[in-house]
Amino acid sequence: MPKRCGWVKMSNPLYVAYHDEEWGRPLHDDQALFELLCMETYQAGLSWETVLNKRQAFRESFHGYHLQAVAEMSDEELETLLDNPAIIRNRAKIFATRANAQAFLQVQAAFGSFDAYLWSFVGFKTIDNEITNYKEAPAKTELSETMSKALKKQGFKFVGPVCVYSFLEAAGLINDHEKDCDFNSHKNTV
Repeated sequence: MPKRCGWVKMSNPLYVAYHDEEWGRPLHDDQALFELLCMETYQAGLSWETVLNKRQAFRESFHGYHLQAVAEMSDEELETLLDNPAIIRNRAKIFATRANAQAFLQVQAAFGSFDAYLWSFVGFKTIDNEITNYKEAPAKTELSETMSKALKKQGFKFVGPVCVYSFLEAAGLINDHEKDCDFNSHKNTV
């Protein structure tokens, strides 16, 4: 059996697949970055497992995270999502998804892509924290504080420094895989 980071819930195949196939891999596709950012914002105050279990329903509710479609969702469309038990029915988070799509599009227009904007914060190279035990990883850093402020200035919602740090880990800007994790082979691959 492969060695995985200690935080992986082996009882949930979605959790295992997320760790093995997505988490910490340098991500450069804007639509995938938008979905991941949305997922991190949904997690605020909840478990990551809850978000993963509702991921497909969120995709269906938010037009596959197609940026323009989400940015153009009406208040009425968003309100109807509050009746969908398959997603996290938090009004502020649902409305933040539209606001974040709009902010994302503005960043793309200003910087050419969200990818270019995001990766500029780390000099276009993954930061490798050489984690021995996942409990050593910080919840936030000076980088996530700086990026949180920058994203808020751009109009993003639910992007506090803890959320941003999790996003940076998930999108591979920060490598917090444990050193002996068998899925830590993508270090500094941008």
